[in-house]
Amino acid sequence: MATIATTHRTGTREEWLKQRLDLLKAEKELTRHSDEVARQRQALPWVKLDKDYRFETCSGEKSLGDLFHGRSQLLVYHFMFGPDYNAGCMSCSAIADGFNGFWEHLAHHDVMLVAVSRAPFEKLKAYRERMGWTFPWASSFGSDFNYDFAVGFTDAQQDKGYEYNFHDNPPIPRDAPTSPTGHAAACGVNLRTYVKELPGMSAFALDDGEIYHTYSTYARGLDALWGMHQWLDRAPLGRNESGPWWKRRDEYGAL
Repeated sequence: MATIATTHRTGTREEWLKQRLDLLKAEKELTRHSDEVARQRQALPWVKLDKDYRFETCSGEKSLGDLFHGRSQLLVYHFMFGPDYNAGCMSCSAIADGFNGFWEHLAHHDVMLVAVSRAPFEKLKAYRERMGWTFPWASSFGSDFNYDFAVGFTDAQQDKGYEYNFHDNPPIPRDAPTSPTGHAAACGVNLRTYVKELPGMSAFALDDGEIYHTYSTYARGLDALWGMHQWLDRAPLGRNESGPWWKRRDEYGAL
């Protein structure tokens, strides 16, 4: 059994309760602030989409409108799985482990949650089966979808610098080293190929037959959607990490 070798301060139940009540005030203020941010998020102007994006799915070719599956709202998780990957990104896989359960609840509340990746659909299908997931997953292979929503990048963009998470990022050298134990290697690709895909989430609305882009977030903006981290933030040692420590769920071995 693992134990914590700690020098953390200890105290009485009374001391704990006093500080816990102070913390409760801060948590309530954070909740109120989060509610206000959500209102600002929902107040963003909607941008009408005119491009006809096409996707490959388990039931054939679909349009972006088809991905709504009869709902008026669509949430897309931009899952890092490029055409050259031999497996999905480990971080995206950990996030998907979380929404694999609740996507059905959203679907019964007029919100469709769909993962989209650039890898050909057969690769996505095989990995989905390996991981035991049920959420809808569509391939954007051959379309501009990932590029237009700032989660897919070309060699030319990597050479001169590119925009991600609403700011400019420096060029990626063609000889950028790849750690033999890093996330790029775990997907079977070099670093530049790995970061031709980056994670994000985008929201869309369907109104009177027209599709609108309403919101996108990237990088640390996905933290709140990563259920694992929300639990760790409440653990005694917090996230307790100096770098990525997680693997795909089926790569840990028996507990």
